[in-house]
Amino acid sequence: MMSETGTVQGISIAVAGAPAIAGLTFRGFRGESDYPAMAEVLRLAREADALDGVESAEDIARQYRYLSNCDPYRDMLFAEVNGQVIGYGRAWWLQFDDGTRAYMHFAQVIPAWREAGIRRAMLRYNERHLREIAAAQEAAAPVQMFECWANTTEEDWTALLQAEGYQPVRHGYSMVRSNLEDLPQVPLPPGLEVRPVQPDQIETIWRAAQEAFRDHWGYNDEEWDLKHLREWQEMPTFTPELWQVAWEGEQVAGMVLNFIDAQENAAQGRLRGYTETICVRRPWRRRGLARVLIARSFEVLKAQGMTEAALGVDAENPNGARQLYESLGFVTVRDFVTYRKPLREGPPGLPPGKEEG
Repeated sequence: MMSETGTVQGISIAVAGAPAIAGLTFRGFRGESDYPAMAEVLRLAREADALDGVESAEDIARQYRYLSNCDPYRDMLFAEVNGQVIGYGRAWWLQFDDGTRAYMHFAQVIPAWREAGIRRAMLRYNERHLREIAAAQEAAAPVQMFECWANTTEEDWTALLQAEGYQPVRHGYSMVRSNLEDLPQVPLPPGLEVRPVQPDQIETIWRAAQEAFRDHWGYNDEEWDLKHLREWQEMPTFTPELWQVAWEGEQVAGMVLNFIDAQENAAQGRLRGYTETICVRRPWRRRGLARVLIARSFEVLKAQGMTEAALGVDAENPNGARQLYESLGFVTVRDFVTYRKPLREGPPGLPPGKEEG
């Protein structure tokens, strides 16, 4: 059967270096019929790796409607044993704002088959596939590298990446405030006000966040394409009624785009809200606005029945965000690491925005 892009669906794929296991085969993506199996692989992997998050087949279907620089019929690999999916991987690329390009990929395998060498063979297949893509884009970027991510609890994946020559280039932290009691009372800076978000303001707020995040490591325009806003708008976590957005007249000064993941809370047996997309635009920085908006967010989440708050932060955030969050009661509960490897032999690819010398 042919996909809309003309690629044969589910075609058998030869994977060099795959272990000799009876019944082990590899194939491409078959379309929506693969989503339930993908969700089950993720469920088993997250349980083993002590990771938060729940992704249903419906969640995956929505995500795959909005993929960028990736054709799943061409850029995915499925591993099966006797016809049962035991793992899958995907490859794509991103162009960073400084012109460098990263070729992203992952290979996820259920715990029962992680010792068999299947994941290593899938990782190497992804690299070969991405090198072919990169060869066709040779003049498109001055620096090209592979990029993968791992939480520190993903010991199998972390060990594999390191054994395959990947180096950590950036750390991030998941942080949690374990209670919503004794909340700080902080007034808004003069001239600013927080107003309920109106539907016709959504894109203005999105573009203001994009502008604010241009200062952050790894910024790229693709992640701020409006299609990703549309994707979020289809998700149950899109709750602008919980957002805290500060305005000066008709200008967005800063924001915290709060949400609650009810599905995740039910799976983890907790009442957690997220204070995310925390940003202040340049003209309004150094006035304590982020602190005010986070404090207000605690009140909003508490009013929704939540008992804790969480967020993620870049370890080297240029605005001292981690220190701010710690002063508001957040503590680090998990590390998240970005790994890179040069596309070809030589020194590791430099992080976006960094230059030699």
